[in-house]
Amino acid sequence: MIIRCKAPLRLGLAGGGTDVSPYSDIYGGAILNATINMYAYATIEPATDGKIVFEFPDRGVRESFVQSDFIEPQGVFLLQKGIYNRIVKNFTHRPLSFKLSTFMDAPSGSGLGTSSTLVVAILGAFTEWLKLPLGEYDIARLAYQIEREDLQMAGGKQDQYAATFGGFNFMEFYQDKVIVNPLRVRQSYADELAHNLVLYYTETSRLSAKIIEMQSRNVKEQNQQSLDAMHKVKEQAIMMKEVLLRGDIDNIGKILDFGWHYKKMMALNITNPLLDGIYTAAIQAGATGGKVSGAGGGGFMFFYCPNLTRYAVIDALKSFGGKAKRYEFVNEGVKSWATV
Repeated sequence: MIIRCKAPLRLGLAGGGTDVSPYSDIYGGAILNATINMYAYATIEPATDGKIVFEFPDRGVRESFVQSDFIEPQGVFLLQKGIYNRIVKNFTHRPLSFKLSTFMDAPSGSGLGTSSTLVVAILGAFTEWLKLPLGEYDIARLAYQIEREDLQMAGGKQDQYAATFGGFNFMEFYQDKVIVNPLRVRQSYADELAHNLVLYYTETSRLSAKIIEMQSRNVKEQNQQSLDAMHKVKEQAIMMKEVLLRGDIDNIGKILDFGWHYKKMMALNITNPLLDGIYTAAIQAGATGGKVSGAGGGGFMFFYCPNLTRYAVIDALKSFGGKAKRYEFVNEGVKSWATV
């Protein structure tokens, strides 16, 4: 038997960063995101040889262990080890033997929620294999706990829920709960948005943890400029929800530009000269707004390009060494299946 699972990556359209503690704990956060047809994949092959194998087949990286109740969570397979330890602790209470292979359609650190989405995909595969009693909220919450509590990885909460639920969602974040509000966005609106929203990979990556840690510190220290900016970014999520549901798609560029103006004030290193240059070039070529996807510092950016300006924008960005990426929005979240 072979168990497979895939979970979609996401575009954070508005409100990014307000899902990060302690801001969300104190003030409540709000985010609007949407999943796209780029995925994290996990394959589990149960074994009887008493070994545990983790591998990235596309990178030729592999680690093997004698099965045990606990594997020290460190190294390149940090996430995989953390997930395995939780599965044993919470569910099986005994060691397992298997090979776990994982792959992603986007590089780590690209701003599309890759790490959290990979955790969701792996949890989905274990849920399918072991028939665990986990619903959507359970999987997302467990993914968050593994990353943020067990492995002490800095970050927010939106990615785990986006990958699990899929589609367009307006999410609310509080100290002890997350509310996922699925949006009934008309397909024609989603198609128009995908046509006009250019996704651009800067060919750079970043460590989001440092940016997120600084953002959290600004909240703890009551940095007023940073706090005011976060409040505005939260307002942006509400604005984005309203125009999406009404189909007022061409106003999305202005809302993205509004959010990007304030997001840059939330912490240092969210932007840099390269990203500023890319943003300026896109606007001059006809885009009406955009942002960096994820915490900032590098990775993917996206720009709203009304009418047919996408082609001029893509051409203008060629000189920066990155590339535009085709995609579509998808409504399905984490999905698992087994083959004999």
